[in-house]
Amino acid sequence: MSDEDDSENRVRAHVFVSGRVQGVFYRANTRDAARDRGVDGWVRNLDDGRVEAVFEGPRDAVEGVVEWCHTGSPSAVVEEVDAEYDDPEGERGFTIRR
Repeated sequence: MSDEDDSENRVRAHVFVSGRVQGVFYRANTRDAARDRGVDGWVRNLDDGRVEAVFEGPRDAVEGVVEWCHTGSPSAVVEEVDAEYDDPEGERGFTIRR
């Protein structure tokens, strides 16, 4: 597969997760889940108690991480996952934002 084919297969998912998702290692587990699947992006806590994340990578891998978000970390209680797909913006690596 050429780089061009790879870039055409990449997608971006902007995700908001609500429920008991702060103080339960959700961000760290999200980072690990994304890295395990070769997905780039970032994750952070929001002031309203939700977690926000951006995932970029091959469609199957991104969809896998979004699906993982419905369960999340072992101590999390996920109530809702809202994901919007768009064109990638060039994220590289995966970080936890403060």
